[in-house]
Amino acid sequence: MSLITEEVRKFLNEALFEDIGQSDITTETLFDNNFIISARLIVRQKCILAGLPFFKEVFRILDRNIEFCDFVSDGSVIKKNSIVCSVSGCLKPILAGERVALNIISHLSGIATITSRFVKETKGQFKVLDTRKTTPGLRIFEKYAVRMGGGYNHRMNLSEMILIKDNHINLWAYHRKIDRKSSIVELTLKAKSSSISKVEVEVESSEEAMVAANSGADILMFDNTGVDEIRKYLKISGKNRPKIEVSGGIKIKDIRKFLGLDIDFVSSGYITHSAPSIDFSLEISTSA
Repeated sequence: MSLITEEVRKFLNEALFEDIGQSDITTETLFDNNFIISARLIVRQKCILAGLPFFKEVFRILDRNIEFCDFVSDGSVIKKNSIVCSVSGCLKPILAGERVALNIISHLSGIATITSRFVKETKGQFKVLDTRKTTPGLRIFEKYAVRMGGGYNHRMNLSEMILIKDNHINLWAYHRKIDRKSSIVELTLKAKSSSISKVEVEVESSEEAMVAANSGADILMFDNTGVDEIRKYLKISGKNRPKIEVSGGIKIKDIRKFLGLDIDFVSSGYITHSAPSIDFSLEISTSA
């Protein structure tokens, strides 16, 4: 399946219009002759590369005749000052698209790089998931970058899976005038009867986890829950327990707390909303 969908092209076109406006008046004023130039995409720090197909598509939208030569591919570990690819074509579209292309590959490589650090800390004991804490309009791109860093995608949107969260539980308890555990039971049974998808339930304690599991939950999300509560649940649950996800403000330093626990996933919004961008530059060749 091609990464460059109509949705991706639409976003890139809008990003280009935002950056260029009606035209690049500086380049248009200074250069009468739209002659052929070449350039090199160089990374200025070690990273996991992500976003090269989108980088190239930015320029192809402006000029389908621009040519590229890739030296590495997405998902690769690349060293500081490495050449990622070369670009060759007419100077005006290359100069016009440069900033948008660099912004995208810098941002996505940052996400892939921080995700890979999370994954490394897990020592292969569980999977790292992203969340819906993404930049509006960039979710497809950012979740792609998570995959390039070795992570996995949680829901792309609300239609993909039932996830009964704290607000659902508390609102249903208020509406029905019942306690949280009873609310978890009713909501889980209601969701399971729909047969739409797997059902995940957010829980705050081992007791709530048991209630959700006994009601048929497929996945338990321990959100902002102490490790002791997770251990307690693991001790009292049977072999056929639901899968377990741990979430709630998790950063790299927190991963070690979960090593040795029989869990399946750790999810973190940090990998998308707080990843620092990687420094890339597009160097124009002036050699004859």
